Parts: sequence; C-alpha cells; structure tokens
Amino acid sequence: MMRGLGPAAAAALGGRSAARWCTYRRVTVAVCLGNLVAVLLVVRSLYSAPGYFASAPRRVAVKYSEEQIRLVEESIRIRRAAVSVELVEAVKKLEKVFAREEKRRKELPLELKQKVSYEILERMRDLGENSNTTEQREALESWRLEKLKDIRSASAQNLSMSDLSNEESRMLKRALELNWRMLMEDIGLWIPVSVWHTEHDDKPENEPEEEEIIAGPPLPPECNAQVHTDYGGAAVRWGLTHHKESAADCCQACLDQAKRARPGALKCNIWVYCPSEYGCYSPDKYEHKHQECWLKQADHPKLNFKDRYSESYRDAHPSAPVVVPWMSGVITV
Repeated sequence: MMRGLGPAAAAALGGRSAARWCTYRRVTVAVCLGNLVAVLLVVRSLYSAPGYFASAPRRVAVKYSEEQIRLVEESIRIRRAAVSVELVEAVKKLEKVFAREEKRRKELPLELKQKVSYEILERMRDLGENSNTTEQREALESWRLEKLKDIRSASAQNLSMSDLSNEESRMLKRALELNWRMLMEDIGLWIPVSVWHTEHDDKPENEPEEEEIIAGPPLPPECNAQVHTDYGGAAVRWGLTHHKESAADCCQACLDQAKRARPGALKCNIWVYCPSEYGCYSPDKYEHKHQECWLKQADHPKLNFKDRYSESYRDAHPSAPVVVPWMSGVITV
C-alpha cells in the first residue's frame, strides 16, 4: 500500500508515526534507563578501583620494656594507695543517711504539713509582733511537746485524734521525735539562733594602754592628735572632696588654712581625718571614705564621739561600729 503513495503522503505518514512513538512517557522511561546504566557503570568503576576501600586497621602489638611495665605498675599502686578507704566509707555512710532522711521526708504528706503549718502559725500569732527569737523558740518547743503528748495519749487509749487519722498520727509522731528540724525546713519555718557575745577584759588593771600606731609622718605637738575621736564644728572645708595622704597632712592643711584665711572668714582650728582603709562611719547620709580630711572651726570645741559608740547609740543606729574610726585634734598655737 505504501508503494502507491506519493513522496509527500509518505513523509506525512512517517511524521505521524514518529510523533506517536516519541511520547512524553516513553522519553521519561528512556532517560531513567540511561541514568540507571550510568549509576551501574560508576559503581562498577569504584569497586574495581584498587585500594579505594581501605581495609580495617590492623592491631599492632606494642612491646613495652620491663622498666616501662614497672613504672606503670608503680603508678597504679600509688594511685590506689592515695585513695582514703576511711573517707570512702564515711561518704557511703553519709549517702545512706541522706537517702534514709530523704525517704522519711517524702513519707509526710503535703496535707499533713499544711495542718502543722497552720497550727504553728496560730501559735506564733498569739505571741504578738514584739516577741523575740527566744520566746518564739520556747513557744515552738511547747507546741511540739503538747502535740506529742496528745498523740501518745490518743495512742495509749486506742483512739484517733479528731483532725488526724491513725496513719497521720504515727507519721507526725515520728517526725516530731526524730525529724523535727527537717520538718521545720519542709514547712519553711526558720528562727535565727540567738548569739550572746560577752567581752572579757583580761588586761591587768595597772597595765598602760598601748599607743596606737598612726600611719604617715609624725604629727606636730600643736595638732593634739587623738585617735578614735570625732570633734564637731562648722565646716571650713568639706572632707568629701578634700583628701590627704596622712593625718599629719590633714593637720598641716588646717594650719595653712588658718594662716591664709581672709579677715572675717572662718579659720580652721579643728581637723578630723579618716585613717581607715574601709572608710569611716558617720550618722549622715554620705559615704565617708579613706583619707577624708575635714577642716572645722569652733570657738568652744565639743566632742561628737570618743573611743566607743554607746550601746544605746548602736541600738538606734545598727550600722554603727563599736569603735569610733575617726581621729582628730584641736589646734593650739
């Protein structure tokens, strides 16, 4: 049948058959087959390449000399000897104790802790706001003993307490007897310990006081230096911005100011110096630092503080130290 067709008809028929063969699906399959063949060729070339895949590393036996072996054994022996057997045993015992206490702590239910907290809080409120730590501790101990007595009395009569079950009573009894401090920690109760400090003066009566060493050059007699002393007066020069290297320099600054003062102006006759590296206390609002030099004037100088601050003053000013940190003097010409 093709023989009877002309050249144009044959070309048209061939074009339609070629179009039917070159469909999108057949082209995709052909491309995938080509990629698969390429991958297989690459894998084959990799496997055939000599030495591409390294063989597993071989273990090489290392030979140590007798001296090296001896040193290693000696090192192991010293390391074992350095371990304190007693310390290890003590740590193990502590771990057991802590684990046991932690177990006991977890046994007390939250509801029972809340009941204990409410009862203690009511007992503390009865004391009032002005109670001290000693009274609070006594009230707390009294509550504990009363609670233990009630629990034991109910247990002896085979009765249960009105607000606690038998199991809760048993657990609370053990906590009050053995884990009282732990129970207070659990409910968030902490009362500071009262510290009583008593000063003992062991110095013989007739022994003279040791002279305190003053840093810097010696002070002239006219400075009349007195340690642990603070004189009052009108400020001629504020020490907040007037620092001197030593007490002698501060006294000299007072002398120089008095000489150079204009007629009618205040003339310095009192100097106050802070020799402490930690600064000096004062009841005002300022922070007084080391080497402050205050120049003052007073017709009749009066002491602010001498030697030690009184107990009544320290009660009213809790930040005040025991000893007066300033040193000062009244100029005599």
